[in-house]
Amino acid sequence: QVKPQLEKKLNRTYPIFKAVEYRTQVVAGVNYCIKVQVSDDEYVHLLVFQALPQENQGPKLVRYWTGKSQDDPLN
Repeated sequence: QVKPQLEKKLNRTYPIFKAVEYRTQVVAGVNYCIKVQVSDDEYVHLLVFQALPQENQGPKLVRYWTGKSQDDPLN
């Protein structure tokens, strides 16, 4: 559900979109910081917010960082 949001913001498509690492933070919902592989050697970091179930909302892309590598720490 987050891939189309990122592709729209960046005006490009990704042939690969594989989450390889993530961490969570519980707030009034859950923040997910996710490292995603988008090509053989390119990664993006995503900050995704998932509201509480009673809000009945899908995940929302809050921020993203492009040009990351496999070795970049997920901060």
